[in-house]
Amino acid sequence: MEWKLMDGDYVPDGMGGLTALSGGEEVLARVLYRLTARRGALPFLPNLGSRLYQLGREKPAARQALAAQYVAEALGEEPELTVRAVELVQTGETGLLTVQLDWQGQELTAQLSVR
Repeated sequence: MEWKLMDGDYVPDGMGGLTALSGGEEVLARVLYRLTARRGALPFLPNLGSRLYQLGREKPAARQALAAQYVAEALGEEPELTVRAVELVQTGETGLLTVQLDWQGQELTAQLSVR
């Protein structure tokens, strides 16, 4: 079970507890965590996270292929999840990364900002 986060804080459920996620929402929460965490930042979980933070160091022409590689690497341990497409749209120094996924026959989409 995953807890809902908003702006880095857990979301209360209005009854003294926290809002729990389930199904596709839970999977998307894990996906976003894996994509935004820096790979190697947690010493006891060295394979958790992605290297997407390194995209800004690469030549613009190589970023799309590297984004797809980094997403596949970060989500490789997520059960029953298939990456269908990865699209990176660069706008100046930042970009919008869209990841289309399949999970148990359900289509999911994750979007995040990258530098």
